[in-house]
Amino acid sequence: MGDDELNELRRRRMEDIQRQQQQQGGMDEEMARQRQQQDAQIHMALMQILEPEARERLNTIKLTRPEFAKSVEQQLIVLAQSGRLRGKISDEMFKSLLAQLTPQKKDYKITRK
Repeated sequence: MGDDELNELRRRRMEDIQRQQQQQGGMDEEMARQRQQQDAQIHMALMQILEPEARERLNTIKLTRPEFAKSVEQQLIVLAQSGRLRGKISDEMFKSLLAQLTPQKKDYKITRK
């Protein structure tokens, strides 16, 4: 193989790599756009379901326990879609709902003799 052939192979390979990276970037952008759209839909649904104080509490939970907050959001949306919610959820109702969803911790009592 001559230098010209090697340079041509390198150039083709670089073009292939660049094309693949551009395609991958396009897919990443599409996934990010879809994720943003889903987040916007969830946000709008929660605005209709929760009163402002309850939304504020949910946002606080999101900062400390994001996975738990995500599951609470999903459960609220399912409840609303199934028609089991009547009106907006107040902060007090939201607190009681959170108490039901939070797993109970076992309390160990150690007595020394």
